[in-house]
Amino acid sequence: MQHRIPVQSLGPAGAHMARAVATCVHCGFCLPACPTYRVLGEEMDSPRGRIVLMKQALEGEIAVAEALPYVDRCLGCLACVTSCPSGVQYGELLVPFRGVAEREARSAAGRLRRRALLATLQSPRLFRLAARAGQLARHAGQLIPPPLRPIIDLLPSALPTPVRLPPTVPAHGPRRARVALLAGCVQQVLAPGINAATLRVLSRNGVEVVVPPAQGCCGALALHAGEQDGAQSLAASLLDALPDDVDAIVTNAAGCGSAMREYGAVLAGTAHESRAERFAARVRDVSEVLDAVGLIEPPRLSTPATVAYHDACHLAHAQQVRTPPRRLLGTVANLTVREVPDGDICCGSAGIYNVEHPEVANELGRAKAQGVLSTDAQAVVTGNVGCMMQLAAHLAREGRPLKVLHTVQLLDNPDLVHSAP
Repeated sequence: MQHRIPVQSLGPAGAHMARAVATCVHCGFCLPACPTYRVLGEEMDSPRGRIVLMKQALEGEIAVAEALPYVDRCLGCLACVTSCPSGVQYGELLVPFRGVAEREARSAAGRLRRRALLATLQSPRLFRLAARAGQLARHAGQLIPPPLRPIIDLLPSALPTPVRLPPTVPAHGPRRARVALLAGCVQQVLAPGINAATLRVLSRNGVEVVVPPAQGCCGALALHAGEQDGAQSLAASLLDALPDDVDAIVTNAAGCGSAMREYGAVLAGTAHESRAERFAARVRDVSEVLDAVGLIEPPRLSTPATVAYHDACHLAHAQQVRTPPRRLLGTVANLTVREVPDGDICCGSAGIYNVEHPEVANELGRAKAQGVLSTDAQAVVTGNVGCMMQLAAHLAREGRPLKVLHTVQLLDNPDLVHSAP
């Protein structure tokens, strides 16, 4: 018998974990929805199997370390939650269990490596330096350490010019709403045009936008990797950095939005709990805000085009935001929007998943690229920068690169659809 970890010792998260375990009836509806089960075909690499393993680990029947390889291979896409007829909140079990595993089952060296990677990704300045170093190594043909190869392979050939965001962007015409924008971390380096387009489109449609310069990382990467202490610290700092006197906290990155909506749970049991719950209730994806206020003047393509829309998992499954981006794209004159086959299946981009599990990530990226290409679209649109990088890389590997755009970029300038990838 292994050492038992009583769920009540895990604080407020323990009750959620126990409820998730008890709610699962092991029906198997989650299996075909699970990306890793599709790729690996192993019961323990399915949500049902992982729930059994996590339950056994918490009850002391097996060591946490025995369950960890299977739990680590989970993308956290939450497609299983969408498909579950019993309403199992799998994320309420997965995230705190990874926190337990981080403390109980990882080596000191392993924790140090993960924290160094997370610290780099959470800082635009550090990530820009690291990305440039990676590009130089790639161009020079230098030997790249195997653990870093997957993330370097996803980097664009050249980094975009940084965009300086103003602290306030006034609404054009009568003000219809006032919001605060999360600037993000990785996105500021890899796709700064998304934030610039977000500010233009919101302002153009009567939304004043506040962009506090002191804000930092939202903690999404740390939270979903099991670094709970780091996630709590970053969440508490963001609460202080973003203003309370706004109608919504807006994000244009699905993973960030998902994490910020969980702040009540992240900071449960702390002095920040009630404030975090109020904050989480005001988090909105940019597509939700634009859909709610309505576009004053619908965009127009100069010549007809077809795009494929890819659901980012943390937008569709975690936040249940599916209709707003499709409705907004449907307002664009001369634009046809097509669905990607197996659209509910993850593309393989999930925080640091590409680094830790490149084989599974590559197989999912290949399948998603082939699904996009089967639509005969001229471009692909999505709502998350990680998905954008994954799609662009795998479309290029298929020999058919397409323009990959964020929803708000297309709304800002529809004719980007016709530009070169």
